Amino acid sequence: MREAKIERKTLETEICLAVNLDGTGQAKIDTGIGFLDHMLILLAKHALLDLSVKAQGDLQVDYHHTVEDIGICLGLALKEALDCKKGIKRYGTAFLPMDESLAMASLDISNRAYLVFDVAFSGEYIGQFPTELVEEFWRAVAFNAGLTLHLRLLYGSNNHHIAEALFKAFAKALWQASEISNSITGVMSSKGLL
Repeated sequence: MREAKIERKTLETEICLAVNLDGTGQAKIDTGIGFLDHMLILLAKHALLDLSVKAQGDLQVDYHHTVEDIGICLGLALKEALDCKKGIKRYGTAFLPMDESLAMASLDISNRAYLVFDVAFSGEYIGQFPTELVEEFWRAVAFNAGLTLHLRLLYGSNNHHIAEALFKAFAKALWQASEISNSITGVMSSKGLL
């Protein structure tokens, strides 16, 4: 089973996160941040992975530490669950429409961390959630999972729809890239190592 459990405790946050890449899209999410809960539930559903997140953070300060640390834990869990990466397709790209918004996610499970975030939000908040934290979350995921990740908004105006399209596009791209193919011997690299 391609599973991992990460526990992280700092003076700012306490997080327990578990992932099963071969799940059915089940999610048990409690971060204390309603909008983030919603996005993580969507991610699990559309990537067909099982995800459990229990987080307590210094929300009285702001959402930043909690959002970033959950991204760190998700990245570490994905890296551990993918293990040696034998047989995975490695690359995934998805275009995802959400009403007036269209987002693209393209990723390489390369063990080379990089983020390109080409997204402009039309406002500073989605409800009480700062839109700038969307990029912080994905940076933490990419750098801790060892992903080369490109996220791009082609167009859109509703901030909720933009963020949702990004999370769903990532989910679909991850589903493609992490899929195991019987046609692949070892890893998808001429180097023999990812």
